[in-house]
Amino acid sequence: MRHPPRSALLAIAGATALLGAITVPAVTAQGATPACTVEYSVTSQWADGFQGAVKITNNSAALSSWSLGFDFSGGQKVTQGWNAKWSQSGTEVTAANESWNGSLATGASVSAGFIASWSGNNAAPASFTLNGTTCNVDAEPSPTPTPSDPPGTGSGTAPALHVSGNKLVDAGGTNHRLLGVNRSGGEFMCVQGYGIWDGPVDDAAVEAIADWKADTVRIPLNEECWLGLSNIKPEYGGSNYVGAVKDLVARVEAHGMTPIVELHWSHGQYTGNSAGCSDVHATCQKPMPDMQYSPSFWSSVASTFKDDPAVAFDLFNEPYPDRATSTTTQAWQCWRDGGNCPGIGYEVAGMQDLVDAVRATGAKNVVLAGGLAYSNDLSQWLTYRPSDPTGNLVAAYHVYNFNTCSNESCWNSTLAPVAAQVPLVAGEIGENTCSHSFVDQVMKWFDDRGLSYLGWTWNTWDCSSGPSLISAYDGTPTSYGAGLRDHLRALNG
Repeated sequence: MRHPPRSALLAIAGATALLGAITVPAVTAQGATPACTVEYSVTSQWADGFQGAVKITNNSAALSSWSLGFDFSGGQKVTQGWNAKWSQSGTEVTAANESWNGSLATGASVSAGFIASWSGNNAAPASFTLNGTTCNVDAEPSPTPTPSDPPGTGSGTAPALHVSGNKLVDAGGTNHRLLGVNRSGGEFMCVQGYGIWDGPVDDAAVEAIADWKADTVRIPLNEECWLGLSNIKPEYGGSNYVGAVKDLVARVEAHGMTPIVELHWSHGQYTGNSAGCSDVHATCQKPMPDMQYSPSFWSSVASTFKDDPAVAFDLFNEPYPDRATSTTTQAWQCWRDGGNCPGIGYEVAGMQDLVDAVRATGAKNVVLAGGLAYSNDLSQWLTYRPSDPTGNLVAAYHVYNFNTCSNESCWNSTLAPVAAQVPLVAGEIGENTCSHSFVDQVMKWFDDRGLSYLGWTWNTWDCSSGPSLISAYDGTPTSYGAGLRDHLRALNG
């Protein structure tokens, strides 16, 4: 997911609709100082337009450049702005610094304004990110397990998996569907300097997932934290991070569930269309993996888990080279082959590069590869799929109610042909309605075809912005999460 609401992130402060010169204050949990605060205001409003302003305060380390991101959910469109470079793609708005106001010292603030159109609903943005870090939320680190923590007390055995035709099967050749949840946190907490996981991942927390009758847990990761690069606090990177991931994988397996380890956030500066941040570091979703670190990440991850065929590898969360390139052909070529892709300023690692990095270690684990448009477009996946000498390649797909391909007509025309040839896993399904009517439709379509799906996300965030399956780590569901919980229990209970 591009957090939030896709692929990402985050516990957020609520905001209310505005009329006139009303300001949404920064709200933090427990009175703690957040990494950044944003005050949003509508200074004037008329029949079909309004003038707005943002005040950004940086409470963390000094910044040499900044990029503010938020979503307009009410159909608002920015038409002009000042004191920042304003851009908008769909609902996603970005305000990046001008050349003269990029420096933002600790405790310093900067303000920018804009004019936008609106119709029907001028609701304030629900959350804000600064260089990929969520603002207006408690910055206190969550406790994280140490590498010495026991792996878990579950009595289950996770199945060893491989591909057979268009099915995933266990060692005995029995078909196996991946049905479960995502456990976000490992992609962003470490790079933001607050910990490794967002909330508990001890045995009780993992058992709560298993109690929903989930059989799979997808674990988003950060390549800079795994590799222990210099911008990561040592306590949250390198061997400490790797040890924490290994412990969580062991706990998931101990409860009989399949762990999918996944590269979510990666290195490489991208400031083009739909950029999530302007930071070169792995602080947001980039359009493609980078050649500098992503193959090394997968070489290390594959070496770590190559003797455990119960672990699956998801190569890259949500590719979107189609937002950077001018043609669909260029985008798919970039996706598979990498290199110097049009519109992307860093050298890209293509899916073939990552498959090669994994297989060079001797790892035969199942590998997932998501398509274009944030893994929502598989229309040419079969044409451009990378070569895998082990034959253990799976197509990954993400779908939310706000995606382009989010109806049966699209699924029948673009997903069904893929699922006829290779296993298909919907690595993320979700909706931002705090209900489950859309995921009910998704699950039925996938159930009718014996396919796999995983709900986003097992985190206690606001369900309309996460979206979040739970309100507590004991497994108490949100109204949205109740749909997945009840369905999994009906299938696997």
